[in-house]
Amino acid sequence: MTTQAHVLNLRNWLNDQIVGQEALVDRLFIALLADGHLLVEGAPGLAKTKAIKLLSDGIEGSFHRIQFTPDLLPSDVTGTDIYRAQTGTFEFQQGPIFHNLVLADEINRAPAKVQSALLEAMAERQITVGRQTYPLPGLFLVMATQNPIEQEGTYPLPEAQLDRFLMHVKVAYPSPEAERQILRLVRNENLAQIAQPPVKISETSLLQARRELMEIHMAEAIEDYIVHLIDATRQPAKYDSQLAQWLEYGASPRGTLALERVARARAWMQGRDFVTPDDVQALATDVLRHRIILTFEAEAEGINADQVIEKLLGVVTAA
Repeated sequence: MTTQAHVLNLRNWLNDQIVGQEALVDRLFIALLADGHLLVEGAPGLAKTKAIKLLSDGIEGSFHRIQFTPDLLPSDVTGTDIYRAQTGTFEFQQGPIFHNLVLADEINRAPAKVQSALLEAMAERQITVGRQTYPLPGLFLVMATQNPIEQEGTYPLPEAQLDRFLMHVKVAYPSPEAERQILRLVRNENLAQIAQPPVKISETSLLQARRELMEIHMAEAIEDYIVHLIDATRQPAKYDSQLAQWLEYGASPRGTLALERVARARAWMQGRDFVTPDDVQALATDVLRHRIILTFEAEAEGINADQVIEKLLGVVTAA
C-alpha cells in the first residue's frame, strides 16, 4: 500500500473517531505533510486535544501535551542543563518540545518568554541552551490551541509570532446530527468498543510524502494567482477601494510560501499531480486570517478577517 493510501486510511479513521470536525482533521494532515504548525481556536470540548492525540496513535512518532500556564518557564518547554553531582558535570535534560507531535494547550495563557521559546523552536527547528545547540526531530508538528471565550489572564500572541504558524484554524460546534453520532461513539468507547487505528505510518514515509509534494506540478498561472492574492493584502488600493479601507497590513512572504505548500498538500491528498485554483481558495482563509491586520474602520464596522479574505478572493481571480 502506498503512503498516500495509508494517509487517507488514517484520515478516514480519524473522521470516524472525531465526528463533525472534518475540516480540523484535514488541516492537521495538511500541516503534517506541508511541514508546518497549526494554531487552533475553539471553545472547550471540541476534540482539539483528541484529534492530535489520535493522529499520534496512527504514526510512528512520540506525542506530548504541554498545558500552558502563567507560571510556566521557557526551560519547562525547551529543557535545561542539570548538574550531576556524581560526575561534576552538567547534562542536558530534554524538554517536551523534543517530541514529534506537541500540543501547546492554551498557548495564550503563558507569558511572552515562554511563547517566544516555543515559537523560536518552531521556526528554527532547534533550541540553544548555553553554547550548545540541539536539533529537533525531522518530523515535528506543534498544534497550539486558544480558547476564544475566556480572555482574562491571557497573553495575546504578537502578530510577528502568529506568522510562524502555517494555518490558523477555527473550530465550530458540531451539527445536531454529528452530536448524536458523538453520543453513540462515546457510549461505545465506554463499553470498550474502540476501533483501533490502521497500520502506523513511518516517519520515513511521511518525509518521502513531503518530497513528493514538491514534485506536484504547479502552473505558472497558479503561482501568479498566489502572488497576486498576497500582493492584494499589501497594496489593496490597486485591486479594490473597499479592501483598501479594511486592510492596514498585509501578509509577509511566509504567507506566500504557506499558501503554496498547503495547496500542494491538498492536491496530493486528493490524488492529483497538479495544483488547481480550488486548492488555493479552499485554504486561503486559514493561511491568511492571522497574517493580516485590519484598519480601525473595518473593526468599527464589525468586519472580521474572514470577511476581508472572502472579499479578497472575490476581487483577485485566477487566470
